[in-house]
Amino acid sequence: MAELSTIARPYAEAAFAAAVEGGTLTPWAEALDALAAFAASDSMSDVVSDPRVTSDQKVALFVSLVPAVDAGLRNLLAALAEHGRFGVLPELAAQFPALQIAHAASADAQVVSAFPLGDATLASLVVSLEKRFGRKIVPHVSVDPALIGGVTVRVGDEVIDASVRGRLAAMDAALRN
Repeated sequence: MAELSTIARPYAEAAFAAAVEGGTLTPWAEALDALAAFAASDSMSDVVSDPRVTSDQKVALFVSLVPAVDAGLRNLLAALAEHGRFGVLPELAAQFPALQIAHAASADAQVVSAFPLGDATLASLVVSLEKRFGRKIVPHVSVDPALIGGVTVRVGDEVIDASVRGRLAAMDAALRN
């Protein structure tokens, strides 16, 4: 269901960010898997949908089901309870491993330079890109003299234009407006 996936995505991304910040990716993944299994059960679904059970009681119930719940996970459960979103836990848990894979993976960078780049310059550029994108960068370099000077870098759908041609085009647009 696309809607459930869309609803779960921000929760999964927030959970992943909290797990990365705390350095607890594995415990979070295990806890989310356990919570998702509980949330998917019919008996738990009945409890979660019961209007007589308060949000605090629902959070306490889920916290009691998983050992070693940290403050970030408790906050996630509280947010889910507040918005009536315990039903997205299975989808949230399914999205979490994909976020782990994306976080650990490398990204290809298409680097176009006006002139051939030396090894030291390329290494420095790669280090800067890795800091910016937070992952390992694999550069694919090509030369395009039409840039006049500088480089353009494409990582995924993000483009960094640090070329003289790009700066001249920006100045031209600014002067025309």
